[in-house]
Amino acid sequence: MTSPTWDPAQYARFSSPRSRPFHDLVAQIGATAPRTVVDVGCGPGNLTVELARRWPGASVRGLDPSAEMVAAAPADAGVEFAVASAEEFDATGIDVVVSNAVLQWVPTHRDLLRRWASQLSPGAWLAFQVPANFDAPSHVLMRELAASPPWRHRLAGVLRGTESVAAPGEYLDLLTGAGLLAEVWQTEYLHVLPGEDPVLEWVRGTGLRPVLQALDPASAAEFEREYAALLREAYPARDYGTPFPFRRTFAVSTLPT
Repeated sequence: MTSPTWDPAQYARFSSPRSRPFHDLVAQIGATAPRTVVDVGCGPGNLTVELARRWPGASVRGLDPSAEMVAAAPADAGVEFAVASAEEFDATGIDVVVSNAVLQWVPTHRDLLRRWASQLSPGAWLAFQVPANFDAPSHVLMRELAASPPWRHRLAGVLRGTESVAAPGEYLDLLTGAGLLAEVWQTEYLHVLPGEDPVLEWVRGTGLRPVLQALDPASAAEFEREYAALLREAYPARDYGTPFPFRRTFAVSTLPT
C-alpha cells in the first residue's frame, strides 16, 4: 500500500463519525496534568485542538506527514503543528502520545510501538486506534476489483490486506511485553451515511486514496464507477440513509511509576 496524498476537504466530509473513535480513545487516558502531549498523525488538526482543551496546561503538538493536512490545521488554537511522520517521532519526554487512525498506514508500526514504549518515562501514556475492518466489503471489494484483469497491472502492490493491522491480542502482548499496563478493545460503529454513494465518498477520503493516486484521472473515474456499483449492492441504502458498519481496535497503555 502506497502512502497517499491527502485531501483535507474530502476527509472532513464525515467529520462527526470520524471523530467519535478519537473521543472514545482519549476518554480512557488517565493522565491528569501532563506537561507534553503529542498527536501523531494529526490530520487537519481539529481533533488535536480537543487535546489542548482537555489538558489546558499542557504543551500540545500535532504531527502529520501530509503538508496539505498540516496547512489546513487551525493556526490560532494554541497548538504547534509540524510536518513529520510517525517513524520520525521520538516519544522521549512526552507525557501523552496519541495516534488516531494512522498506524495502519505504517507497515512497521509494531516495531514503532515497541520503540515508543521503550522511550516513555514512568507515568506516561500511549494510546492509539486503528481500523479493524480490512475484511469488510468496502475493502475486500476494492482489493478484488484492483486485482481483476482490467486493473491488476496498473494497481499491483498498491493495496494491502488484513495484515495492515494486528489482532487485539497481538497488541496486548506487544504493549505488556514492553512493560506497559494496557487495555485493548474493539468497537463496531454502525454509521448511517447520508447522500448518494456515501460509502464511496467515505473511502475517497481514506482507503481509496492510494488507488486514485496511482491512476490517471480518466482511469480513476472508471475505477470509481465500477467500485461504486459494487458498494451499492454491498451497502444498500435505506429510507434513513446507508448503514455502514465500521470496526476499530483501541489500545490505551501507561508505564507504571
